[in-house]
Order: sequence, then structure tokens, then C-alpha cells
Amino acid sequence: MPGRQKLPDSLPLPDPDALDHSRKLTGQIVKEIAQSGGRLPFDRYMELCLYAPGLGYYSGGLRKFGESGDFVTAPEVSPVFARCLSRQCRQVLAELRGGDLLEFGAGSGRLAVDMLRELDRLGQLPERYFILEVSAELRDRQARTLQKELPELVDRVHWLDRLPDAGFRGVVIANELLDAMPVHRFRIEGDRILEQHVRLGEGQGVVPSWGPCSDPLESAVRHLLASDGGGLDDYESEINLRAAPWVRALAQRVQAGLILLIDYGYTRGEYYHPRRSRGTLMCHYRHRAHPDPMLMPGLQDITAHVDFTRVAAAALKSGLNVCGYTSQAFFLMGCGLDRLISESNPENVRSHMELVQGVKRLTLPTEMGERFKVLGLSRGLKEAPVGFSIRDQRERL
Repeated sequence: MPGRQKLPDSLPLPDPDALDHSRKLTGQIVKEIAQSGGRLPFDRYMELCLYAPGLGYYSGGLRKFGESGDFVTAPEVSPVFARCLSRQCRQVLAELRGGDLLEFGAGSGRLAVDMLRELDRLGQLPERYFILEVSAELRDRQARTLQKELPELVDRVHWLDRLPDAGFRGVVIANELLDAMPVHRFRIEGDRILEQHVRLGEGQGVVPSWGPCSDPLESAVRHLLASDGGGLDDYESEINLRAAPWVRALAQRVQAGLILLIDYGYTRGEYYHPRRSRGTLMCHYRHRAHPDPMLMPGLQDITAHVDFTRVAAAALKSGLNVCGYTSQAFFLMGCGLDRLISESNPENVRSHMELVQGVKRLTLPTEMGERFKVLGLSRGLKEAPVGFSIRDQRERL
């Protein structure tokens, strides 16, 4: 078994092919640890686990999304999610008198299909629908899904390997993207700040260890402590040092339009609260969550919550406008969720119940409604986005 310990009883045992896949990635990680002097920063370990070519969780060929995968995203819960987003996109595209859509990490392709279908129905199709996808396997799956379900519109879809050229006009959607960016992990012990690394353990596995902190990470953590007033001790958490450069790079491409960042996360004060003393890092495997990222490299998702305050600050420094921040539930309601529910025919019992159950999962505080937040960034728009019309909580950032 690759990794540093036996699988917990709560996790199902991977099949032999999956175990072989994980062993190959573990071998690559072990090799890089040796080449790096015996240890890797945690963010590099997480990057390899998720994105190593052909072997990482997102770049390999394993099924990730849906009931047969490891987790379910909002577009797969109910088409209502895409229909609401489409109304927000329609507003922006109408104001710009046209434009494009860009979706980061389109997963199964479900959101692209449902949004294009709804925007066609609304008479506001984008000129092009770009998908930036790092996984060749997922690109192929997205293309097959679009060709099967929406052949008349598939010619509008274009896949990208990198950010579009400068001059983009339209809407950018990043649903559950930031939580999958590699993070640095740190520990505060009195006046000391330590960084988590990964080193070789017994056998063929890898284990975490704490050691000296890199200058960029220590500077970022000191800034957090200064802004928060300090008072943290025996405290572990994570910080995403890649989010701000990503926001800056995206801002350089967007000439006019709206960027929607949809993810689970907190404002800074909530994120680095004393009661959250072991951070937010979590792993997902076969619809089970656990906190050990050393298990099954390449077979499980590794995520961390988003510090939306950090993202908003990076956006402002990049010349973008922070135009809204709210929960997913309030955003969907602002986009006309109530109207979509009222259009459903209760006499069509099965269809109506599926709609109601999907809406509950998307909006209830105990489901996705409050855990997921929506941050809006914009440039060159005069109209306030309708998604933030019911409750805008930017003051919390």
C-alpha cells in the first residue's frame, strides 16, 4: 500500500489498477524528494498529487465527478445551478452587447451543456465558450458530452491550455477551482513559524514533517498575524500563495466583464480563527472525507478552503472591482431561483421532486447553500450583478 499507513476502515480499498497508479506516482514523489535534499514543501507535494502529468488526481484518467466518483459538484446536483448562472451571464453579455464565456476546470462538462442550452433559450448565447482544462481525459469527456447532448452548439466551444490573450470580454466562471490550488501549510509555536514538508517514511511511503519556514511563507504568515492581532499558538493552517498571482494574471486578460469565483471558504477573520486550530485541509475519496493527504497519492482529491479576503485584496491591487460577495444560496436567489421553482409543474411529480431536492442541496445551510460563497470581480460594467441583489456581504471581507 503506497502511503504511510493502513487505510482507515471508513475508506474503501482501491482496486489493483488504482493501487498501481498510486504506486507509480509515489515513486515519482520519492524520486523528487531525493533530488530535493530529502524533503519537499507541502505545496509541491500537493501539486504532484493533483497535477503530475498522467498520474495526478486531476491529470490522470480516474473518474472523479458524480455519484460514481469522489464528490458531486453543484452543476451535477441540479440543472437549476446552471440556469441561474445563465441569467447572470445574460445580464453581462447584454450590457457588453456580446462577448465570450470562460470556464475553468469544466469537470464532466455538465455546466457547459446546461448553460449553453439555457443561454440559447434566453436568446443570449456567447460568441465563444472557452474551457481551460489541464486534464486530457476530462477534455475528451467534456467533448463527448457536448457532442452527444448539444451537437448544434458544440462548434462554439474551444479548449484552452492557458489563459486567453488580453482583451477578453464576457464572463469568467471558476467553480471549485481555488480550493484545488496547492497550498503551503504552516505551524505557529510561540514566536516561531514552521513550514510543513514531506519526507520519506518507513517502507515506500511519505510522511509530513515540520521544519524551517521559507521567506515568502513566513512573510505571509507574519502579515496575517499582524492584521489579526496575533494571539495564535499551537496553531496549524494553510495559505494559498498562488491565488494572488492567478488573480493578477487573469486581471491582465480581462478587458471588460464579470469574474465569478464560487467555492467553499471564509473571510480572513473566520478562516484564521483560534478555534480552527488545525486548518481546513481535507481529502475526498469515494464520497468520504478525511484529513490525511499522505494516503493514496493520486487517488484522492486534496483541498483547502478559500481565504476570500486574500483573493479580494489581490483583485483590488490588480485593478479589478470587487462587485459582490454572498453565499451560494443568496446568489442563486438573486439570479431568479424562486421564479424557476414556480415554473415547475407539481403535477409532474418525479420531475418536480427532483427539482426540489436539487434546490435543497444547493441552498440549505446544512448542504451547499452557506458553505459555498460567491465572489464577484468586475471591470467596465455599469450594472450591479443581479446575483448579489438580495444580500451583498462585501463588508465582511
